[in-house]
Amino acid sequence: MFRNLSPGAVGISVPTAEALTLAKGAGFGGVDPLGGMPPAEFRGLCQRHGLRIGAMGLPVEFRADQAKYEQGMAGLRGAAKEASEVGCTRCATWLRPASDEVSYLDNFRLHVDRLRPAAQILGEFGIRLGLEYVGPATSRAGRRYEFIHNLPQLLELCGAIGTGNVGLLLDSWHWYTAHETVEDLKRLDNRLVVQVHVNDAPAGVPVDEQKDNVRDLPGATGVIDMAGFLGALAAMGYDGPVTPEPFRPDLRQLPPAEAARRVGASMAGIWKTAGLAE
Repeated sequence: MFRNLSPGAVGISVPTAEALTLAKGAGFGGVDPLGGMPPAEFRGLCQRHGLRIGAMGLPVEFRADQAKYEQGMAGLRGAAKEASEVGCTRCATWLRPASDEVSYLDNFRLHVDRLRPAAQILGEFGIRLGLEYVGPATSRAGRRYEFIHNLPQLLELCGAIGTGNVGLLLDSWHWYTAHETVEDLKRLDNRLVVQVHVNDAPAGVPVDEQKDNVRDLPGATGVIDMAGFLGALAAMGYDGPVTPEPFRPDLRQLPPAEAARRVGASMAGIWKTAGLAE
């Protein structure tokens, strides 16, 4: 596995070439696909920097109405082709953990019906699809119907989609807020884990009171067991990107180079804590 930078996730907004330079300088081994230049040029620049390709986001709004879903699907083949041209083999998206309109079973069927065709198109270009459950109890509070919000439920959905290229976007935050443990991760393997996000949780807040958009840099508070989390990934032979997603507004106020440095240092710290090789 490799430390991977998604510039937008940490508030870095600079031209593509500069983003790659910042990623390399901050100790990252990879970067998510970025726009702003032709695919061949982007891939060549990544190779010159020694950077691997992380994961693209799924450009299909399957959580909205049918018209928006169909609009996204119309452009998916082109987006997948372009991603494959830069060497991207991973795509990921997240699931809403609750609904006021659709029951669990109906929502499950809707997700199968909408995500299966998307996964099939991605598969044509050798791209795997990772799905992310949202764990915090606060994200489901007050909603009429709960939906997928933990690992067993998500594995059931992946199996029901059944295309062979659908797995998990595994996020340390959602793993923690779903009350899951290292033992739960032992049921996974590299084939099932498509992408990984890492972050930490505020100290002094009960797990069921944690709010999804209030996080911290990986390893900052020690609330989330990053050594156990990363150790389990290493044990299963995970070979993909590990991307920080701290949702820290103050990072957006920093000069881009300083933001990259701070995030890179936090990643180096959890790598060391977990006993992983550089």
